[in-house]
Amino acid sequence: MYVEVQHPCIQHKLALLRDAETGHKRFRELATEITMFVCYEALKHVEVEQVNVQTPVAIASCQKIANDIVVVPILRAGVGMLDGILGLVPTARVGFLGMYRDEETKKPVEYYNKLPSDTTDALYIVVDPMLATGGSTVAALDAITGAGVEKAIVVCIVSCPEGIQAVERSHPDIPVYTASVDECLNEKKYIVPGLGDAGDRLFGTR
Repeated sequence: MYVEVQHPCIQHKLALLRDAETGHKRFRELATEITMFVCYEALKHVEVEQVNVQTPVAIASCQKIANDIVVVPILRAGVGMLDGILGLVPTARVGFLGMYRDEETKKPVEYYNKLPSDTTDALYIVVDPMLATGGSTVAALDAITGAGVEKAIVVCIVSCPEGIQAVERSHPDIPVYTASVDECLNEKKYIVPGLGDAGDRLFGTR
């Protein structure tokens, strides 16, 4: 299952993010802003608990997030989305998964895994700006579900049908939230029209 969040504010910012003339500073800012909007939608059904809060006037019956939340950026580009989620849920814990693509097999290889301990009951949010072939995302989901995690979602900025289908085949119960489902992958496995190499554009290494 996937949800394409088509709010006009997201689409406006996405147009600026896609622009080849947008520099890395502005690109980072836009990625953070878009991530916050998409996560706002993704967390709409998060579990809450009732609490009583003393206001200056009276006691108010309120709600607070009940889930323990763990954000897992896929290195390195996923780091560019971290501030957007922590702006919404500053108490979230953060784990990291490092993946690179083997140039011969074209499959992801895990080189770093640091997840918080005792959080298998938490809601895990796997983040990566681009859901292209889906290989890294599926590998990340394999890693966290293999560790016993039962609740997870994927948040990305730009995706394509091939990547979404890869996640649905391997983890049909895990939803994907994205700002855009683009046309396809090209022969180099880049999303079309996409936004180029998100890691390079985030960190100024292009």
